[in-house]
Amino acid sequence: MKVLEAGLAGLENHEVFDVVVVGAGGAGLSAALFAALQGAKVLVVERTDRIGGTTALSAGTTWVPGTQHTAQVNPADTLEQARIYLDAAVGERSDPDLRQAFLAHGRAAVDTLARHSAVQYRPYPKHPDYISDLPGSTLNGRALEPLPFDGRLLGDLFRLLREPIPEFTVLGGMMVDRTDINHLLGMTQSWASFKQACRILLRHARDRLTYPRGTRLVMGNALVARLLYSLSQQAQVTLALNTHLTPVLSSANPPEGQGIHTVTLENGGDQRQIEVKAGLILASGGFNRHPERRRQMLPGIPPEWCPGAPGHTGQAHDWAQALGAHYGQGALSPAFWAPMSLRRRGDGSQAVFPHFVMDRAKPGMLTVNAQGQRFVNESTSYHLFGLAMQTGGAVPNLPAYLIADARALKAYGMGMVRPGAKGLAPFLADGYLTEGRSLTELANKLGLPAGALEGSVAAFNQAADRGVDAAFHRGETAYQHNLGDPHWAGPKINLGALQTAPFYAVKLVPGDIGAATGFQTDVAARVLGHNAQPIDKLYAIGNDMHSIMGGVYPAPGITIGPGLVFAYLAVKSALAPR
Repeated sequence: MKVLEAGLAGLENHEVFDVVVVGAGGAGLSAALFAALQGAKVLVVERTDRIGGTTALSAGTTWVPGTQHTAQVNPADTLEQARIYLDAAVGERSDPDLRQAFLAHGRAAVDTLARHSAVQYRPYPKHPDYISDLPGSTLNGRALEPLPFDGRLLGDLFRLLREPIPEFTVLGGMMVDRTDINHLLGMTQSWASFKQACRILLRHARDRLTYPRGTRLVMGNALVARLLYSLSQQAQVTLALNTHLTPVLSSANPPEGQGIHTVTLENGGDQRQIEVKAGLILASGGFNRHPERRRQMLPGIPPEWCPGAPGHTGQAHDWAQALGAHYGQGALSPAFWAPMSLRRRGDGSQAVFPHFVMDRAKPGMLTVNAQGQRFVNESTSYHLFGLAMQTGGAVPNLPAYLIADARALKAYGMGMVRPGAKGLAPFLADGYLTEGRSLTELANKLGLPAGALEGSVAAFNQAADRGVDAAFHRGETAYQHNLGDPHWAGPKINLGALQTAPFYAVKLVPGDIGAATGFQTDVAARVLGHNAQPIDKLYAIGNDMHSIMGGVYPAPGITIGPGLVFAYLAVKSALAPR
């Protein structure tokens, strides 16, 4: 693989590539790898100086039903059950033909990578679909996890891999996943946890003698590293970083359906025109950081609340629309959401921390709005939680506050505050964490009605003692149950009273974690014009493609999974004999 960072000296003017991919995130790298495995000459264009996009920052979970991995943990699951579930969860919010294409080709996409590349997965032993009370849902088998990867194998390419969110690492850059965290927290309680904790700690200590961060990669960083390593073995692949791309149009107002044959690249003052032989695949990450489209589709949500990588500026969307591309319609929401907490780092950058699984659904925690009232089932999916924050009606739910007592903070942590409740002073000093010796004091510090907060906690405590949350039904589904504390002695592992002073709060805002609205495509990921006909040679995958989930978040990994499968389908279409 050839890598261009400063300038385009490695490219000839009017050089011909079979496939040009816009964006080096998970979907774009997958498309490039599928194309390279078919012998195609591939160019990947990335506008930033890092590889991996938002996938590198994510958990890397890849939701693909019916793969070879499903049978290992859930042999009774079928593609028909997955179809039933998606139909129930998504319904008319997306085209069922696209959902069926995803299901029909998922196994082939995963198998191709497993046989011919370093991209390897394993099934989660238990990772339920998020709306687990719907027909067709499962507890496991559909969510795949990338295997950990040794970053040292990348050699000099390791420095180009987008670093994980610092707050998701420990000890100066050691990556940990949920399994690692459990071992670290339990290393004094079991021999197995002690051995695993020592193993990863010693590895990290050795890494820091040579590398700026740990090289034992997990989650999304491992997935991107596996894709990058696999591409590095392909001589016919060129990766152009810090590079902008625009198509060359034959007229200022191209006719409906006109495709792309030539593109212009620009890097540091260098320009090249490149010929596109088979297909241009958009995988630029979605509209989220395009100022105008963000104002239109995500009003009132500042870009500073988005935890995604910086490259998805939507620049590619401007010229795609000039070619006749248009956004899909009918989604529940134009974006996918999660509750976020914000904190200014020591270097002046802003940390945006997603509250996915570690705190909000645990015993001894609840969430209230600006009126001190509960408004959401805290153990629902992060997407529905984020939507609930924006639908307060007459009672504002934004901002919201995650509230915990001292026992819960010590047991589970809160956002960027790690379990153990040690080293709280910096978090209290900068206002990320608020402490009150009583609920009244906490409410006064937050500017909440003290009586309302006390009443909300009292009602919640009574529900916790009974084990039944009649108001919001917290912990009543398999997915919600999975977020609780399995060691909790109360009647329900998601419910526990807030009793032990002092009490703590972290401010929450809704952050967009990915685009659900993208360009309308057919089942081969070909971008459709307003006449419903494919635009020649133009494809969209990942968050540039209108989500087959219709703005619903039915399971973990429902952006990365379809991104992978439609990358496979786009390449298959582009390279098919004409």
